[in-house]
This record gives sequence, structure tokens and C-alpha cells, in this order.
Amino acid sequence: MKIGVPKEIKTNENRVGVTPAGAEALISAGHTVYIEFRAGLGSGFSDKEYFDVGANLASVEDVWKNADMIIKVKEPIAPEWSRMRKDQVIFTYFHFAADRELTEAHLKSGATCIAYETVELPDHSLPLLVPMSEVAGSMATHEGAKYLEKIYGGRGILLGGVTGTARGKVVVLGGGIVGLNAAKKALGMGANVVILDSSLQRLRYLRDILPNAEGLVSNRENILKHIKDADLVIGGVLIPGAAAPKLIRREDLKLMKQGAVIVDVAIDQGGCVETVHPTTHKDPIFIVDGIVHYGVANMPGAFPRTSTIALTNATLPYALELANKGWVKAVAENEALLKGVNIIQGKITYKAVADAFGMEYHEPKTETNEHGSSVTV
Repeated sequence: MKIGVPKEIKTNENRVGVTPAGAEALISAGHTVYIEFRAGLGSGFSDKEYFDVGANLASVEDVWKNADMIIKVKEPIAPEWSRMRKDQVIFTYFHFAADRELTEAHLKSGATCIAYETVELPDHSLPLLVPMSEVAGSMATHEGAKYLEKIYGGRGILLGGVTGTARGKVVVLGGGIVGLNAAKKALGMGANVVILDSSLQRLRYLRDILPNAEGLVSNRENILKHIKDADLVIGGVLIPGAAAPKLIRREDLKLMKQGAVIVDVAIDQGGCVETVHPTTHKDPIFIVDGIVHYGVANMPGAFPRTSTIALTNATLPYALELANKGWVKAVAENEALLKGVNIIQGKITYKAVADAFGMEYHEPKTETNEHGSSVTV
């Protein structure tokens, strides 16, 4: 298979879809890899490193034109839409449910879109979302602590405090991978931490591994009670493939302390705070009703070296399976990959995406027999 890895062009996105080691693994399996010139520089990987493992360095035009499968980090944005084509597979993060225009562009392209964020194992874990959620969760606390500085409009609170002063309070909405890592960092800084989650089973787990954090059931009453005196609120809720629920409303900001900070990690899926909109690393914050909002939609892009290596570690086995078998056979034989298929040649095949826009859902049906594998929609 011919595999293309274009340079990411989203604002301040320095990750790359495949490391040189990942490219070497694909080439060793018999595939041809096209890497756009300078695609890896932002993550600290030179063109020579890719060339030395046998990858073909190419222009952006040739990468897209030659590739049977495109491997990226972030969703193709408007300048890339004309490069997509029918029968091409695009394997990346999409977060379709948060963006109708993006969804319509990919439907129109005729490409098959396999989303990292909805590849799901039988235990309901999301293996390709986990590494970036770990990075984003850890970052959320660091970024929140930074923007609590007075010069950014924050309260001027040091989360861990010092001798004779109160510690800051961090409220984490969602106890998944993002929430867990955010809470760990906040506890490590010495803050008081409250985690809100809708799953009692998850709260029991968090109680065992983070005994110094307070875990509570996420409901309207508890959310309002704890954001009132929070210095930092971190939104880490996730409904796989679907738009995030709005847990904090515009009117709720009036209950919060002036200069408190909200970091909404769920912004990729539309955000769990009504007043947050996507921002960039170049211009990450804005203030609404005296509350500092941080809504960077590609947080791990700030640490591209760590993030690219972690992402390739997770995605490479699936990329190899898609390349070795072809996407039809791969998804027919792997239920986790099948759940990653969001669009097949102009049809939405992930229900949460169809529901987000009131569009028609086509359930993918797979069959593998002595004659081969097939997928119908």
C-alpha cells in the first residue's frame, strides 16, 4: 500500500502522523511511505531520518496524490479538502460531531474516514485517544496554573500555596484519562482537588488510586456547589464520537470567583462549557464575565516530540493492520477498527456523528468468509 504522511498545517500544530521508526516499520512490512518535506521538523525529526529508513520525501501534492491511505494527526482542514479523493482512506483524529462543515466536506470527498478517537476495544477503552488524553490532562493543570497568574487576568493564586496560605482548589469535570492525569498533576502541585464523574465504578477506582482527591457524582447540584469556590476548573468529559454535554452554562459564571480559570479539554468535541470556543496556542485565552477561558483545540501540539512518539506507539499497530490487509478486510476482522469508521464513501457510519447533525446514519455491516471480506452500508 502507498501511505502518505503530510505536514500538519493547523495553527501551531507541530506533531506529525508517523515517526521515522513508525515509517520504517511500515516500509519493512512491504509498504511505500511518502513523507512531505519538513513534515517532522516540528517534532524534532529531520527529513534525513525519514530518508535513511527508506521513506520517499515528497511535495504536499505528491503525498496526497500518491497515497492510498493518509495518516495524519489532526483532521484535514479547508485547504486540504480539495486534495482528498474517492477511495482514499484517511486515518487521523476527526472529531466530526463538533463541526458540520468538516463533516460535509469529508462526505463530499468520497473518502473513507477512520477516526482515532472512536476506535474502541471491547472493554470500551479508546486506545488511540488515551496517549493524547494523558498529555492534554497533564497540560490542563499546568496551563490552568499559568493563567491563574494576575498578568493574564487570573486570581493570582499559586495552586499549592506556601506556608501560612491556603491551597488553591481544582475542580475536574470527568474522571477519565484526561481527568485522572489533570488530578494527578494538581495533587502533585499541592492543590485541593475535587473530581466529578457520573460513574460510581470510576469514582471507586479514583478513590483507590487518588485517595487525597475528593470524588463526587457529577450532577447539576454538585457542579454548581464546587465551581463557586474553585480557582481552576478543568473540563474533561467525553462521550465517544459525540458532542460534549454543556455542564457549565453562561449564567453559572456569575457564581464563580473573579479571575478563576476554566480549561476545557473537551473543546475538540464542542466543549463542556457553554462560553468556551476553540482557541490556538498563539492566542489561547479569552475572558468572559471575569473568568479566564482556555480552549486550545490541539493541546498536545505544544509538546510535539512527546506527543508524536506516544501517538505513533498507539496508532502504528492499527495502521499496519489497515495497510497489510486493506481497510475492508481490516475492519471486517477487527471490531475495534470498525468502530473507528465514521464515514464510508459519502455515508455516515458512526451514529453519534449522524445524530449530532440530524443526518442519515448507515450501519456498516461486515462479512468475512472463504470468498474474502466485505463491508456494506
